[in-house]
Amino acid sequence: MKGAVLALGLGLILGAAPLRAEPLRVLATVGMIGDLAAQVGGDCAAVEVLIGPGNDPHLYQPRASDIGRLQRAEVVMHLGLNLEGRLGDVLRRLERDRTVVALGELAVPPDELLAAHGAIDPHLWMDVALWSRLVPVVAEVMGAAAPGCAPDIASRAAAVQADLAALHAWAAASLATIPEDRRVLVTAHDAFGYFARAYGVRERAIQGFSTESEASVADIRAVAAEVVAAGVPAVFVESTINPRSIQAMLEAVRAAGGAAVLGPPLFSDAMGALDTPEGSYIGMIRWNVRAIVQGLGGTIAPWPEGLQAWAERHKVAP
Repeated sequence: MKGAVLALGLGLILGAAPLRAEPLRVLATVGMIGDLAAQVGGDCAAVEVLIGPGNDPHLYQPRASDIGRLQRAEVVMHLGLNLEGRLGDVLRRLERDRTVVALGELAVPPDELLAAHGAIDPHLWMDVALWSRLVPVVAEVMGAAAPGCAPDIASRAAAVQADLAALHAWAAASLATIPEDRRVLVTAHDAFGYFARAYGVRERAIQGFSTESEASVADIRAVAAEVVAAGVPAVFVESTINPRSIQAMLEAVRAAGGAAVLGPPLFSDAMGALDTPEGSYIGMIRWNVRAIVQGLGGTIAPWPEGLQAWAERHKVAP
């Protein structure tokens, strides 16, 4: 969305916002949005996350305490695109008396969204370059709600975008080292479509975008046959997914003479624990890329110079 149109739309949502002394109270539905909001907002925003590590936003059922947290927030940031399906009605009711922003729907035009299984794929954060488009929207929302902080927010947003550009380039360079015939990412559910499109990987998943339905025996056998035929060396399950379907698929692979192993768990619909590097968006992507590259026989590219400060802050070896 062009800047002028976005500013006009947010002006209608936010109205005239006074100068303020206290941090803006922001509630993000998922950790990936919360991390962006915290990085962009800095001291100007007090950011909370509704759906924490290990929770699947597709299945999340709001509790009574969540309603209170949503009502106390001045700004609620969610992705939209039906990621937070069961929260949809609650979010629509909140729009009457506070700012509720569907970041994905504002930042990414419809013709760049992926669709399958009769729905739009909401997993935008898997393509780092695409995810970085949410940063100006986050900055615009916060700057309009806390105008006294707008210059600092704009500066921080520019720094976040530079970090994400470096992360995207590193991910692309690392994944490009996987031999082309092995560049097949097999996962439990279809959360890596944008990742596959951005980084030249072929994706195959047992389940669709949502995790509300169980994988069928036919789905498991079809994926197992592809794994054996392609000689895929490793398959992956996501941290928020029950591993039953991927384990059943691996049993079918072994029965057919295949040798694929289960790689480290990937982060898809939620980041890692807050006290770990994977509890940040950069750390989440770093973990996933390293696990996939190593599992499929590639070589991890040198960590970007521009992200050395992040590595030092999180005490990880580049």
